[in-house]
Amino acid sequence: MKYDYLDRNLALEAVRVTELAALSSSMHMGRGNEKSADQAAVNAMRQFLNNLSISGTVVIGEGERDEAPMLYIGEKVGKGGPKIDIALDPLEGTTITAEGGENALSVLAMGEEGSFLHCPDIYMQKIAYGKNYEDLSIDPNEPSADIVRKFSKYSNISIENVVVCILDRPRHRELIKNVRSTGARIKLIPDGDVSAVIATSIEDSGIDIYMGTGGSPEGVLGAAALRCLGGKIYTKLVFDNDESLERSKDMGIKDKDFIYQTNDLAKGDVMFSATGVTDGTMLKGVYFKRNFATTHSVVMRSKTSTVRYIKANHNLSKKSIIQ
Repeated sequence: MKYDYLDRNLALEAVRVTELAALSSSMHMGRGNEKSADQAAVNAMRQFLNNLSISGTVVIGEGERDEAPMLYIGEKVGKGGPKIDIALDPLEGTTITAEGGENALSVLAMGEEGSFLHCPDIYMQKIAYGKNYEDLSIDPNEPSADIVRKFSKYSNISIENVVVCILDRPRHRELIKNVRSTGARIKLIPDGDVSAVIATSIEDSGIDIYMGTGGSPEGVLGAAALRCLGGKIYTKLVFDNDESLERSKDMGIKDKDFIYQTNDLAKGDVMFSATGVTDGTMLKGVYFKRNFATTHSVVMRSKTSTVRYIKANHNLSKKSIIQ
């Protein structure tokens, strides 16, 4: 990066941002109110971002300007400083949090201007696999069963031992059927495809491939993490109607059939931070005991491939952390 500030200081600040969002949203864990959990995370993340000495632009956020009152695409944050592009999801897994499930995260990625794909909040087809197999090239337009077989052959993992992670959605019925026809196993998840993409590059996660259709913001955030960890993701935007296609054109999308790979989604020097809200594959969730809260976070940098895990204890009686 051009700025030492981004290299050294901003990584710690990024963790503080996701810690605060996770602490705030975790107070709503298991209470059945998705909107309250998400709003708590959004409020906390926005407040902290506005206190940073950056000139930040949200390029992947809570939605487009007319759809989200805060942290919308294009919103400016920070007190002034180096120009930074920001991709974020204050609470990745709102339903998970509201129902007390697993793998909810607060997620943030930062990079210099132009680092992240600028696209509307629409669906995106995704195929991702881990750092041990990133030299494998596939055609994502091939049948899913053929892709799984090719991965099995390349990785030297017996097909019956390959685990494919897929979001549990009605739209994935055909995908699930085709993957099962190969003999591979499937891990269905209710939400949280950022953590699922990352899990492909985490040792002992039990996930080899991620496949399916999910949100485009999650695709960009997952790519940012893989830039730091290693791994590969293929994506393609899904246009349900002419209106979504026109919105994409306004954001600079020229080829509606383009296959975006990892470096197309997150390029240059990027950093990624996540804090667990609930227990998951990668991180433990927020744990409260008396007047203290414990958070578990990870911060990564693509420039050095450094991955740091941070356990922090927060004295709630001395700090006004929870809003």
